[in-house]
Amino acid sequence: MKSKNSLSGLGEFGLIDRISAHVGAGAGVITGIGDDAAVTSLSPGMQLLTSTDMLLEDVHFRRSWHPPRLLGRKSLAVSVSDVAAMGAIPRWALLSLGIPAGLPLDFLDDFIDGFLAVAEEHAVTLIGGDTCFSRGGLVISVTIMAEQYPELIVRRSGALVGHEIWVTGALGDAALVLELLERNDAPDDPSLSARLHDPTPRTAAGFALAESGLVSAMIDISDGLLADFGHIAEQSGVGGELYLEQMPTSVGFRRYAARHPAFPHHLVLSGGEDYELAFTAPPENREKIYAAMKKCGVEALPVGIVTSCPEVRVLLPDGSCYIPQKSGFTHFA
Repeated sequence: MKSKNSLSGLGEFGLIDRISAHVGAGAGVITGIGDDAAVTSLSPGMQLLTSTDMLLEDVHFRRSWHPPRLLGRKSLAVSVSDVAAMGAIPRWALLSLGIPAGLPLDFLDDFIDGFLAVAEEHAVTLIGGDTCFSRGGLVISVTIMAEQYPELIVRRSGALVGHEIWVTGALGDAALVLELLERNDAPDDPSLSARLHDPTPRTAAGFALAESGLVSAMIDISDGLLADFGHIAEQSGVGGELYLEQMPTSVGFRRYAARHPAFPHHLVLSGGEDYELAFTAPPENREKIYAAMKKCGVEALPVGIVTSCPEVRVLLPDGSCYIPQKSGFTHFA
């Protein structure tokens, strides 16, 4: 007889029941986990925004580097970051798991605990998903649904020539930690490690910027600023200049860089997994943006300018171009 303390003994529907037992009722949820489909209701006048992210073992994460609870947190946080970049209010999530043989039930319990902790922090309700057996590694697929008034949704396509390019927070921490782990050199700064394992989606900042009407385009920084601002440039039909000396970095990053003079700048520009916001705004909105971000407890700085030249360049203090080792993370490269 198979034990219910193991995944094989619990079975698919037992696992679903185990997860749903920890999920409460949420705003706008009419029918949640347990039926063929979830039923939700949008707030009056709002539109639905939907985004899906996949995290694949040994592509996006390694189990040996990511504690299960933090992996659960990150799995939802990166999806919340997507809708935050459009100024939307996250509401509901679907979670699908491809589970490899031998994955301990305790791992899944801790994973779900982390996932639901982030859901609670952002008022997101888990309303369904799927589970199946994976012949490879662990597969995590999250669909996030959000809502916002149509006139407040911020897209990638609104950047105009002469607008400033901004970023929130600091860049490069997650990429630094990943590079150190790949060298078997674990970072000694917990605040750096948290940027890779437990990112914070900028929901309050994204909503504040959308509600204020101060910004013209926005995106979250998942593949690196250079690549992600490139998406804004492409969708808006513009180019940009990024100023290397203005890139914001954390104290931990600067401390490490000071000990390694040959440290590559590409981690700040192209490392990815920052989950900060990049946005554009007219120069006259600068002081209002500072004030709005201060209310959110988030730092934001202008780091460049939107140009008419159809390319994104990185400039050194002397005006010459900096050529990074890579432009950002890309699948199928």
